[in-house]
This record gives sequence, structure tokens and C-alpha cells, in this order.
Amino acid sequence: MDPEDAPDARVRLARVARHRVTVVLAPAVLYLSVRELGLLVLQLMAARWDKDVTRVLTSWDGQWFLGIAEGGYANVPRWLVDAFGRRTAETPLAFFPGYPTLVRWVDGLPGVPTVGAAFAVSLVSGVVCAYGLARLGSRVFGGSPVAGLVLVVLFAASPMAVVLSMTYSEATFCAFAVWSLVGVVERRWVLAGVCCAAAGLVRPTAAALILAVCAAAAVAIWQRRDGWRPWVGALVAPLGLLGYLGYVAVRTGRWDGWFAVQQIGWDSRFDGGAATWKFALLILGEPRSVLELATVWLLVVALALVVLSFRRGLEWPLIVYGVGVLAMDLGSNGLMNSKARLLLPAFTLLVPIALALVRRRTSTVVAVLVGVAVFSAWFGAYAITAWPYAI
Repeated sequence: MDPEDAPDARVRLARVARHRVTVVLAPAVLYLSVRELGLLVLQLMAARWDKDVTRVLTSWDGQWFLGIAEGGYANVPRWLVDAFGRRTAETPLAFFPGYPTLVRWVDGLPGVPTVGAAFAVSLVSGVVCAYGLARLGSRVFGGSPVAGLVLVVLFAASPMAVVLSMTYSEATFCAFAVWSLVGVVERRWVLAGVCCAAAGLVRPTAAALILAVCAAAAVAIWQRRDGWRPWVGALVAPLGLLGYLGYVAVRTGRWDGWFAVQQIGWDSRFDGGAATWKFALLILGEPRSVLELATVWLLVVALALVVLSFRRGLEWPLIVYGVGVLAMDLGSNGLMNSKARLLLPAFTLLVPIALALVRRRTSTVVAVLVGVAVFSAWFGAYAITAWPYAI
């Protein structure tokens, strides 16, 4: 190389390096930027309602998770009670152990308080989820790296994405779930099974993930593809959820122990959607609050996204998972105010929107994403400050 050409070569290499760094950091930067916007708006709303930001970010179920992280199931603070103001030795078992266990591990580091550990786990989980979404958006049929980044923003700007910044388990569950689905799409069955099993220790929503992973693995086995790996993925996938349900069954002395704890403490059970239908008709006919009316319309939008996913030809395991999450949400008679939050793990239903947006002008994409991010920031802040009930 001519010595005179060396500076130009170094400049080119520097540009390539900067480009690669940008590509690597983009999912994290986009995710954190959207969530930071949400926290800034939350600060404004909290000041308006004279509430402490940390307190609202650790409210409701967050207190249960913090209590379990600090003292385990046997030593949860006595002031924590169920929806009816009651408390038994089995009541804490309603909350899955995955998230509080991770919090306890981080809490064990020197100088790290429990609340700080919980926020750290949620933050890191969200970033891990962002990279999984970016990967998923680039691997689906018709996908691209840009579609993956758009998917990251849409997820971080979901209407109830505020829980991703709370001491709730959604961020951790979604991180495991998306990487499990990446494993399915890429036919990396061991990854799919292990992440699915981990998700089963975090939230009961893993039932939808197990269905998607095991069905996809069964098809691979039927078609004699990928050798022994689909067998491993299918066998490992349900272990987390079944393991915890079995543990609760032993603790309570009944095979349906976890479901019984849910029904006794929170009157939560599967009724096929009867309660949701009744709630929707009531709210549409006589709106009582912004949150309840928005919740009904978000459920309608989710149903429309299912149709769009079929029309777009989204990979069927991703549809199975999204429909499974939606069915569990619609079919439960649990707290109606939580239904928008429970839609958050159905992130696969956002994929068709991401794929459609990338075909539009850059200015249109930016405008749409900024708009949904601002709405999400306001709606999430409203839900945990102005809204007085659990979400």
C-alpha cells in the first residue's frame, strides 16, 4: 500500500467500524430511548398527581415480587394481601418464581438494594428482548434489519409498555419468549426449548409459548428435519411451567393448586370470554374511564392484528403464540383493568405492522413511531398515576 493512501484506508475502516457499532447498538438505543420518554412523561404525571415515581413503579404486583425476592414465599410481608384483603400461606404462590429469583441474585451483589436489583433485572430483560425482536424481525418471511428495529420501537411503545420499566415480570418473560421464537424460526430447537422452559418459570402465559414451540417441533419431527434437536426442544419446553405448577400442587395438596390459589385470591379463572364480553358491552355503552374504554378498543385492535397476521402470511408458530396469548387474555374473567397489560407479550402480532411500515417513506415511519411512543408514554403514565386501581 502506498503510504499516501494509508490515511484514506484508515478513514474507510473507521467508517465501517462506526457503522457496525451503530448496527450493534441500535436495538438497545431505540428501546431505551422510547422507555426513557415514558419515564420522563411519568415524572410529569406523578408530579401532577403528587405521587412518588419509585412508589408507582413498584406498586401492585410489583410489591409482591419484591416481597418474594426479599424473603421467599414463606416470608412475604404480612401486609401484602389478595384482592379480597385476605392472606394464607398459599397466597404468594400465585406469583411465579422466575423474576423474583433473578432479582434475589442481583440483590446479592454488594451494595445493591432489592428495589434497585428489580429495576436492573427489568431493564436488562427489556434490552435482551429488544435484541431478540430485532433478530425476529429480520428473520421472518419478508423481514429485514430495518423491520426488526421498527418492531423494537413498536414493542417498547406498546400502550402498556410502562410495565417494562416496573418491578413486574413482563420484561423478563418477553425476553425469554422472543428468543424462544427466534429459535423456532431459525430451527434452533435447543435454544427454543430452553428459553421456553425459562419463560415457564416467569409467567403462566408460557402456555401459549409451549404450544407454539411444541407444535413447530412436532412438525419438524414429522417431516424428519433437524435430527434429534426437535425432540429435545419439545421435551424441554414445558418443563418450567409444569415444574412450578407441580410444585404448587404439592404445596397445596391438590393437582390444580395454582389455579385454586388464583380463583380464591383474585377470582381469576378461565370462563371462555364471557366476562370480557360483558365488560366490553358495558364500557362501550357507558364509558366510565379513559383506561377502561381504551382497554376495550385495544382488545379489538389485537383481534384485527390476528386477521392481519393471517393475511400477511406470518409464520404459523408466531401466529399460534400470539393467538394463544390473546385467547388467555380474552378468556379470563380476571381483573378487566389488567387486560391491556396482559396483551404486551403478544408482540408477534406487531410483526405485520413493522413489515408494512418499512415499505413507507422514512418520514412516514418516523412520524408513526414517534406518535405511538408519545401515546404510550402518556397512557402508561396515566395508568399508574391518575388511574387509582391495579393494572
